Amino acid sequence: MEIHKAISDCDDRRLKTKYNNAVYVIQRALALYNIEEVAFSFNGGKDSTVLLHLLRAGYYLHMKEQINCDEDLTYSQCKFLIRTIYFDSPSAFPEINSFTYETASNRYNLQMDIIRQDFKSGLEALLKTSPIRAIFLGVRIGDPTAVGQELFSPSSPGWPPFMRVNPILDWSYRDVWAFLLNSKVPYCSLYDQGYTSIGSIYDTVPNELLCDNNPPGNKVEYRPAYMLSDGRSERAGRVKKSTQRVADSVSQSNGVSNVELQQTCVPTASVIGVGDEILFGTVEDLVGPSLCKKLHSIGWAVTQFNVLRSDIDSVAECVERQKSTNEMVFIYGGIGPLHSDATLAGIAKAFGVRLAPDEEFEEYLTNIVGYSSGDRNEMAQLPEGITELLHHEKLPVPLMKCQNVIVFMATNTSELDREWDCLIQLATSIGLLLLPRPFSSKYLTTLLSDVEVAQPLSALKIHFPDLYIGCHRKSRHGALVITLKGKDESKIESAAEALIKKFQPGAFSECK
Repeated sequence: MEIHKAISDCDDRRLKTKYNNAVYVIQRALALYNIEEVAFSFNGGKDSTVLLHLLRAGYYLHMKEQINCDEDLTYSQCKFLIRTIYFDSPSAFPEINSFTYETASNRYNLQMDIIRQDFKSGLEALLKTSPIRAIFLGVRIGDPTAVGQELFSPSSPGWPPFMRVNPILDWSYRDVWAFLLNSKVPYCSLYDQGYTSIGSIYDTVPNELLCDNNPPGNKVEYRPAYMLSDGRSERAGRVKKSTQRVADSVSQSNGVSNVELQQTCVPTASVIGVGDEILFGTVEDLVGPSLCKKLHSIGWAVTQFNVLRSDIDSVAECVERQKSTNEMVFIYGGIGPLHSDATLAGIAKAFGVRLAPDEEFEEYLTNIVGYSSGDRNEMAQLPEGITELLHHEKLPVPLMKCQNVIVFMATNTSELDREWDCLIQLATSIGLLLLPRPFSSKYLTTLLSDVEVAQPLSALKIHFPDLYIGCHRKSRHGALVITLKGKDESKIESAAEALIKKFQPGAFSECK
């Protein structure tokens, strides 16, 4: 096993100790759980790349012990069978996506589950259909999620039950790079461009501590991540930033203009509906799906669509989670004076502020809507210090914006259409929302079976990681419709041509 040999042969005694301890944790976990009961969360970052190779080494040594073999094992004897989970997000860097798919599918032929939900929801769905009891994570001390964790830690209350296994919990930034460089394994190219801790395209920039102050031609350049002298500054490139700052940082490092980047980027949004009647099936929710379509039509990607109980804690928990992982959160329902209207109180709790009377909003309710004084006072309680009223002449009552959360008053699609049109006009006039280039789409139909197209489509996803590639049938025995979506029409055409070439002429036809 090349990893085990590379570390054994190096002169770094600290690294050898860290490696041996991590591999012991892995072997211990593999002794406690059957192979089908463990999984590995891989996201393409440096920590999970280290963990991947530690798992390969630990699994190799575990199999040697199992079959009591002193010689090197053959490929079939030590084929890596640990299930790999990848949470594919529209806000991930294309380089991260490409590296992850290339590493998992092409280089090491891993069994990979691709999940396009947030971590918690994705795990809940996966664990319902699989026997997974333990998940290997690349968590290190200093990570925001590492607080209170140990090498083996049960999942937190409110999460699906599983054992978190953290083999590199005590590793430092220096240890991570010592391992990657001594092992000579590939890692994501962003780390050679000055990125030291990679999140989404909306909260990650190159680390200024690696900026080259004397680049040739005055072009801004960054030294590789492994040259950061103080690992405590690893997260100095992780900031909550606006799309404009994303444009600035990427244009500096890649020579891309701000206008071009803003046109081609894919900002992300979460949509939240609040209402017991929707969950009971008493009313059909048309507002949420319509809002998702409207966001998609202006080039935004909806990462999650939740319908919640009319409960303050439920709203607060969801808003708190989504506001930190998306550019914007759009919420509707649960607005009013009734006991069940919990939306504004939930938003206030998510931001850690109180509800307080807003005289301007109360005046609107008094003069235009005509609520009684008691109801008016209840509805005029808004999240204090974070609420901005979005005025438009066509709206009897302004929309509300609480930092990056926009509250719609609409209860049906016709009201939503009016509020949405006003919102887009405000976005154009005052820069309220980024309006990037809309998605382009191409639809191919075929009578081929799912089995016949499955592998070629998986390969297509690897070669075109920034495209959405989906499939559906309008009826059980109808034609398979393959959807290709993205911001770059040339890539969509190239992907379609690449897929068509894999089959006999006439296997696909294009449809609108």
